[in-house]
Amino acid sequence: MIILKIPGFTYFWTYMSLFITSLNSGSNGNCYYLGNRHEAVLVDAGISCRETEKRMKRLGLSMQMVKAIFVSHEHADHITGIPGISKKYQLPVYITEATFKSGNIPIEQHLVHSFHAHQPITIGTLSITAFPKFHDASDPHSFIVTCENIHAGVFTDIGSTCEHVIHYFKKCHAAFLESNYCEEMLANGSYPVFLKNRISGDNGHLSNAQALELFMKHKGRHLSHLILSHLSKNNNSMKLVEQIFSEYAGSTQIIVASRYKETAVFCIDEKPQSVPVKRKINSNKSQLSLF
Repeated sequence: MIILKIPGFTYFWTYMSLFITSLNSGSNGNCYYLGNRHEAVLVDAGISCRETEKRMKRLGLSMQMVKAIFVSHEHADHITGIPGISKKYQLPVYITEATFKSGNIPIEQHLVHSFHAHQPITIGTLSITAFPKFHDASDPHSFIVTCENIHAGVFTDIGSTCEHVIHYFKKCHAAFLESNYCEEMLANGSYPVFLKNRISGDNGHLSNAQALELFMKHKGRHLSHLILSHLSKNNNSMKLVEQIFSEYAGSTQIIVASRYKETAVFCIDEKPQSVPVKRKINSNKSQLSLF
């Protein structure tokens, strides 16, 4: 049972939940936390060990809960923090051979573990499944994390929505979905033509329009949280993305991840509603740490 207290109420979850947060999302660094009350994993670690620890502490999360790091691809904004975090906490790093070779990441050899597409890896009570995607990297993958019947996916750094992305997105109760750029802002911006073509190409990033199309066509009725991620600093805005998606959100909560700070921790349940029980609580202790 998980108990979360807010002023005047105590919420009880008697079934398993996933807790997710974006610790940072953008070209300056990407790091996503997904876990339950027993263990957690990081998908990518593109910010420093110190900054990762600081942001998790602010959220009431413990690094002792983190049992592994999963690496999507070798670009610097996804791997910068891996050497420090893996060494300090002796965390296994799951990475494909091609990504490890291309990234030249200094990881202690005994901490390096491989994974293969569509073959789940068990970390305690979590199951992590990788799937290939289109991106300009050596062997790029995205991930879906499962706890019992709850699925949360990380869908970033994707040039186009292939069948693998669609298949796993449909399963999700929550998703980090890339909404990288506004097509008009990119076209009219100052980037050189080759860079504009790289970003908007089939091995680049998802635009707001592409992400919205995936959301509208393929979201499941059980998708409770959508965290729009990896927004471009120069070719997008948080306000624009929130406005675009909120219009079509329905019952899905829309969150836009920041490139400068962490999001809140979101509790993802198989059942969309928890049952509040009225209870008097000391107002000076309005919320307890989840873990």
